[in-house]
Amino acid sequence: MALQESGEMYLETILILSRRLKAVRSVDVSEYMNFSKPSVSRAMGLLKSGGYISVEADGSLFLTDEGKAVAEKIYERHTMLSDFLMKLGVSEQTAIEDACKMEHDISDEAFNAIKKHAEKIGNVN
Repeated sequence: MALQESGEMYLETILILSRRLKAVRSVDVSEYMNFSKPSVSRAMGLLKSGGYISVEADGSLFLTDEGKAVAEKIYERHTMLSDFLMKLGVSEQTAIEDACKMEHDISDEAFNAIKKHAEKIGNVN
C-alpha cells in the first residue's frame, strides 16, 4: 500500500506522541492533529491493514518496523528542513509550515543534497 501524505503525517504524529506518552491511542492522535475521532479511526484502520501500525486490545497504537521507518524519515525531514529554513532567516512558524509541506514531496536525492550542504556549512544539527 502506497502511503499518501496524510498517512505519513499520522505515522509521524504517532512517533512524536510515543516519545512523550507511555501509550498512544487514537484519541491522542485526534487531539494532537485536531482531527475528528472518526477520521483518525478510519486512518488507523488503513494504516493497520497496510502493515504500518499494530493496535493492542486496549487501543494502544504501535508503529511496526515499516511504520517506524516511514515516521522517522518524515520526522527527520521535518526537523532538518525547518531548522535549515530558520537558519536562512525564515520565521519559525513559516519554516515549520513550509517544512511540513516539503517533507512529503521532496525527493531523497534533493533532501540528501540539502542535508549534506547544511552539515557541510554547519547550519543544522
